[in-house]
Amino acid sequence: MPVLDEAPQVAARLAALQGMRAMGVELVVADGGSVDATVAAIGTLADRVIAAPRGRASQMNAGAAASRGRVLLFLHADTCLPDSALAEILAAIGGGSDWGRFDVRIDGRPALLHVVAFMMNWRSRLTGIATGDQAIFVRREAFERIGGYPDLPLMEDIAMSAALLRQSRPACLRKTVVTSGRRWERHGVLRTILLMWWLRAAFFFGADPRRLAQHYGYRPRAG
Repeated sequence: MPVLDEAPQVAARLAALQGMRAMGVELVVADGGSVDATVAAIGTLADRVIAAPRGRASQMNAGAAASRGRVLLFLHADTCLPDSALAEILAAIGGGSDWGRFDVRIDGRPALLHVVAFMMNWRSRLTGIATGDQAIFVRREAFERIGGYPDLPLMEDIAMSAALLRQSRPACLRKTVVTSGRRWERHGVLRTILLMWWLRAAFFFGADPRRLAQHYGYRPRAG
């Protein structure tokens, strides 16, 4: 789990994962330099808390390197897993899949968020490309074979999915994870849809990911 200034919610998110942890799942949190009480709020709710250069890609790569499991699950701090997540992942991997993702539901008041989630799931199932909000899981061997997440400030999930897709199709699980709609609500659903379409198109045609990250509202680290 990559985190950055998630003190208000990180303890609740990690508490929800303690059942999986009790079944032997190793929980690694990669902090990107939080300046709030995120690390203190984690306490004993994770097996390891590591410091990593800011950015989801670099944080998730660092978390993967610090972990010992044969299967990796990358979970955003604002995303909740279904109760059956572990069984679903093990069934998919046991059935021969090298990687996969869940369907997603976006939590929020605007009704249009349900349409957005439906389109995300439909597009992912059609193209084989997954987003980080869908809780991507992957065999360690497959993850290491492609070199992990490309160290991009944005679209790292799209780039990694494309690399994995060149090896095999993902398992597209219909069980849903629930992700926060806070960004959609803050900036407006339609505006965010149009921005994401533009960012994806620009990325596809070779635009600088650092500039795209700035348009999205991220502050890429220096260097």
